[in-house]
Order: sequence, then C-alpha cells, then structure tokens
Amino acid sequence: MVREAGRRLREAGVRSPEHDARVLAEHVMGTSLVMCEGADGEQVGRYLELVERRAARVPLQHVMGMMWFRGLELEARPGVFIVRPETEVVAGAAIEAARAVASEEERAPVVVDLCTGSGAIALVVAVEVPTARVVAVEIAEDAVDLARDNCERHAPGRARVVRADAAAPDTLAELDGRVDVVVSNPPYVPAGAVEDPETARYDPHLALFGGGADGLELPTALVRRAAVLLRPGGVLVMEHDARQGAALREVALAVGFSEATTGRDLTGRNRYLRARR
Repeated sequence: MVREAGRRLREAGVRSPEHDARVLAEHVMGTSLVMCEGADGEQVGRYLELVERRAARVPLQHVMGMMWFRGLELEARPGVFIVRPETEVVAGAAIEAARAVASEEERAPVVVDLCTGSGAIALVVAVEVPTARVVAVEIAEDAVDLARDNCERHAPGRARVVRADAAAPDTLAELDGRVDVVVSNPPYVPAGAVEDPETARYDPHLALFGGGADGLELPTALVRRAAVLLRPGGVLVMEHDARQGAALREVALAVGFSEATTGRDLTGRNRYLRARR
C-alpha cells in the first residue's frame, strides 16, 4: 500500500512522494514500518484518506496536524506558517549565541523572537537553553494562539508570547537595550517570488511577503528594531532570502551594528544575517 501511495503522490506532483507515503503510514500506525506487523481495516481507510488529501496538495504537515523542528513535535494548523527545515540552522545560531551568554557571563540570557509564527524558534531556544528568558512576538491572532499552545506543551512558563507588531518602537520597549539575542524568521519573500503551489495556497501571505519588490521592507524595519532592543555586544540572527544578504549587512552596519556576516544553510545557500551590536 505504501508503494502504491508513493506512485499516487508522484503522479500528483508531490516533490517527495515515497517519503510522504511512508511518513503518513507511520503516522497512522503510530510506529515505524520496520516495527509494524500489519494494519486493520480502520487504519487502512484512514491511510487512504490521508494519502488522497496529500495528493490534493494539502501540505504534509496539515494532513498530519504536526511538524518537526529540531527534534520537537509541534502542532501545525491551517492559516499558520509551516516552519521549514532550513530554519533549524537559524535557530541553532541563536541558541549558540544564547549559550555563550549563559556560560561566559554566568547569567540567564534574554532572547526575543520577532515574528514567531508557530513559536518554533522561541520554543527550541527555551528547551535547549533552559536558563533563557524568552519572549516571542507575533501579530497574527491564529499564530499567537498556536505559538502559545506549542510553548505551553513543551516549555510551560519558559517562553512568553506577545501579540504585537514586531517592528513597532513601543513593542517590548521595556526591554530596549537589555536583550542578549534577537532572532527572527520574518516575512521576506520578494513580491511574486513564490513558485511552490502548496506555499502559495496554504501559507498565509502575511507570513510570506516582506514588502516591496525585493521583500526587504519588513526585514529592514526589524534590523532597526533589533538595534534598539539589543544591549552592546548583543547578537541579531535573522533569516532571509538567498539574494538579500548584502543588502541586510549594509542595513545592519548603517544602524549601529559593529559587525555583520551572512550565514549559510546546510545546502550552502546564503540563509541568515548574524550581526553584533
């Protein structure tokens, strides 16, 4: 059945048909296929139903109602941006910066996640740097609700989610000049640059497009806001489009960061800005 499902998904244009067919089977069975001893009629029916939803190009994460991020199983909901594997590298850079504060200065690092979406980055920082004080900011109501639920499930009381405009000067104004790490996976897609039909249909445009033809309006505003939030020596880690690295380095240096570099993801593509205040 899994082999047949893989062929069905390939015909439907799914990019990773065999992988998705296997993952859906293991989701239904609650175990790996290696350990599976067979499926009953109810499980078969459920599996076929999920395969057809995936063949209709509903994202795998929405079909299952969950997504994985740095080893954590997070809830996924329609209307909220689906976190991508490449963002794990961005989260890792923020975690590294927060750990450096915890070990070198022997105090609890203050970490702010701007445009948190599902709460994925804020959550893994709270889990992997247990002493961190994490605040996550998101403007979309559906995303705020999901971020709060994900954080409460995995790190209760350790990540605070605030509904606000991440770029507004009064958002978290009480933390101005006191933050150790600002991390963000903001909307940054240039106008008209979404090619994947699943992304275009199911990810909210508010979470995709950064504003302007180059997608840099919101990222630029967030660099400026981070410059105010961060203490001297604090670090900004922000995901961006592969073509935006040079422009964002220039912005960071212009607003007061002492250094700015571009980090790469596991495929070697320019993926994030790392700037020190």
